[in-house]
Amino acid sequence: MPTTEIPAQMQAVVCHGPENYTLETKPVPETGPTDLLIEVEAVGVCASDLKCYHGAPKFWGDENREQWAQEGITPGHEITGTIVRGSQEALELHSEGVPYTLQLGDRIVIEQIAPCGRCRYCQRGEYWMCGPHDMFGFREWDGAMAEYMLVPSLARVHRISRDVKPQHAAFAEPLSCALHAVERAQIKFEDTVVIAGAGPIGLSALIGARQKNPLRIITLDMDDAKLELARRCGADLTINIAEEDAVARIKELTDGYGADVYIECTGHPSAVPQGLNLLRKLGTYVEYSVFGSDVTVDWSIISDDKELNVYGAHLGPFTWGAAVKIIEEGELPLDDICTHQYPLDRFQEALDMVGDSRGASIKVSILPQSK
Repeated sequence: MPTTEIPAQMQAVVCHGPENYTLETKPVPETGPTDLLIEVEAVGVCASDLKCYHGAPKFWGDENREQWAQEGITPGHEITGTIVRGSQEALELHSEGVPYTLQLGDRIVIEQIAPCGRCRYCQRGEYWMCGPHDMFGFREWDGAMAEYMLVPSLARVHRISRDVKPQHAAFAEPLSCALHAVERAQIKFEDTVVIAGAGPIGLSALIGARQKNPLRIITLDMDDAKLELARRCGADLTINIAEEDAVARIKELTDGYGADVYIECTGHPSAVPQGLNLLRKLGTYVEYSVFGSDVTVDWSIISDDKELNVYGAHLGPFTWGAAVKIIEEGELPLDDICTHQYPLDRFQEALDMVGDSRGASIKVSILPQSK
């Protein structure tokens, strides 16, 4: 529940450039007539947060990319918290599009993008591809690596039960994103679906694909513990690609044809040609990951060799309700997915844990109210 009094000052992580994040004392944000203020309960640390921290061109820009990351911004986009301040007008505004009216004291999760509502994409209902593309923790709006966070009128929020642990509630963001990737795949009952990666996004895609009930779901990874967790989340088969030729095994399972659907969730360049090679002709490739560097592939596989359907996926449009429902049902092994939690003053350890090459973590979270 919210604290009885909202202090004037708070602790927040502030980005000053690649590998230059500091914990600082800042004023608690002031709310306008249509804003909400939340007391942040948990913020997940995403692989994209780590890539931004280390200065990936995707976030800091180069000759081909605009800059997403901004100095002076607080990072963190996998957000859950309690509404502690907001006018009745603000509560009603943020309740539009959901089947309930928000109240002070409600716990919410927040979509990563705060769409402008005016651009061509927003006007067509394609809000997740908003032209200005202002994002919590990267552009314009401070994220949730702080004790309190402003929720502007443009934000899209969803209520979630207080019976759910904070770190589990924050998992709604990666889960909703992966559900969108699954929707893009257009999975059919007879399909063999291959998911690359058993990290947070890969496991979330697996959870979503299981809802579609295809013929079989195969998860690929190099970590046996993560593959065991994938089986608990619904994988019919797992393949450790460090020990077995995934392309050969999948072709063997499919009478030499290959998989029908491949969803890439690792962000590792080698996973891209792997997917192109293990798909059948006329198969479907879905790319969800954020890459830290450019990837080169043989595009003739996509065109002349196989005539593949290749889809990108971004954010989690229209999937948040499903993600919240799945989490609230309590049937997922979320304690084993949400492996590490840190207080705010140990944010650097949280970032380092996400980047630990030994693969000790799956989902790392920061709990700003934890001391």
